[in-house]
Parts: sequence; structure tokens; C-alpha cells
Amino acid sequence: MEQAKINELGDELYSALTECRTIAPLTSRGLDISIEDAYHIQQRMIARRIEKGERVVGKKIGVTSQAVMNLLGVHQPDFGYLLDGMLYNEGEAIPFDRLIQPKAEGEIAFLLKKDLQGPGVTAVDVLAATEGVMACFEIVDSRIQDWKIKIQDTVADNASCGVFVLGDQLVDISKVDLALCGMVLEKNGEIVVTGAGAATLGHPVNAMVWLANTLGRLGIPLKAGDIVLSGAMGAMVPIQKGNNLRVTIGGIGGCSVRFV
Repeated sequence: MEQAKINELGDELYSALTECRTIAPLTSRGLDISIEDAYHIQQRMIARRIEKGERVVGKKIGVTSQAVMNLLGVHQPDFGYLLDGMLYNEGEAIPFDRLIQPKAEGEIAFLLKKDLQGPGVTAVDVLAATEGVMACFEIVDSRIQDWKIKIQDTVADNASCGVFVLGDQLVDISKVDLALCGMVLEKNGEIVVTGAGAATLGHPVNAMVWLANTLGRLGIPLKAGDIVLSGAMGAMVPIQKGNNLRVTIGGIGGCSVRFV
């Protein structure tokens, strides 16, 4: 795809983000968009945010469950960028009107203490580079109308990332079995989703290995201090204004958020 078209589509997604509106799916326009093209569009969208003063603080991994892969017709995860303007802390209120069509996912976030540069990164490398893990929410949000996405649409749209919320407890990764730890997500006091770490490519560390090596092939390192959201542990939960959500992950802790 020509650079001018990549820039045009990235700018269109950026405008949709800033204006809190949706656009027609990119894949519905008769364009031949590869996944590689979609990542270039994503980079244009992120560059526009950085121009306005935001700073990259990490990455998110998406499409880590077999169910979502089947839905999108792909056999690999995807990634997006986390920016400081997306970050909320435990218990903080999120203005609902800054989102478009949000859904919540309970996830495990990794905080890195060492750089990870693929390719060739292994699970042992990920464990050695991790300062700790914490419970988190990713609030996914699509700029694509009615969530009618194919893999190219979500990749271009920064992997459908909206905002994210970090819990206030950082746990030593050696103290918890990330594959077996259970997740409970409550909405307004009622349990709506349960899951486990194994939902994320069999083990959240597998997702981290995939990310480090995929980025490495693109010449992009994961840096000490980066936050990485490792992927959903259960189904997405639609959100409305006034909702209160809490996720609890066995051995790691919890995270709460409210929408006002």
C-alpha cells in the first residue's frame, strides 16, 4: 500500500479517536490491506498521538484466545501501543464520554525491569526480565463502526485499545502460577466472567515471548520500565456509564474501575 494511503487511513483513525466517533471498516472499502499495511497504519495513528505530547509506556497483546482467533479468521495474536494518556490507576474514575463503544477485559500486566530484544527470546528470558505482575483492566474500544472488525481493522486501530487500569499490587512472578491462576470479573457486584491464565496462548508468558520476538523482527525492543498487557483471560464485558467493575486474579490481587 502506498505511503500516502497509509497516512490517510492513520489520520482518519486518529480523528475518529479524538472526536469519539466511529468510521466504516477499512476492510469494507475495496482496499487490499495486508496485516503489514495495517501495522503501518497503526504506527501513523500512534505518531499523531505522540506529536500531541503523549508518550509510549508499553504494549498490549490482543487476539490471544482461540475463540477470538476463530472469530477474526487468524492464527496469530496482534499488538498495539500503550500511551501515558491511556493509563488510569486502581479505583480511578474514567469519564465515559472519552470512550466510544467500550468493553472490559481482565488481564495480567507485566512490568519489565530489563530490556527484551527478540528474536530468540525464550520464556526464561521473559521471567528474568520481569519485575512483577499485577491485575489490570484493558478497556478495549473500537473506532470501527459496530465492532465489525477483521484482523486488519483491529491492528490498524491500535489493536482496539482504549484505556487501561493497573492494580496497586505488584507480585513477584515466581510466587504465582500464571497458567492456573483464576480470574473473576464483577460488574456492579455480580460475577459476569471467569477465566484463567491458560486462556492467554496457554500461558501469559507465551504471549510475552510472542510479542518480544515479533517486535524483534521489526527492530523494536521491549524496554525496562515498559508495561505489557498480556491478553484477555476471559470474555469481553460491555460497559455503560455508571458501571463499577472489579477483577480479581488468584495470587496476584485485584483492580477496580468506575465509569462516570
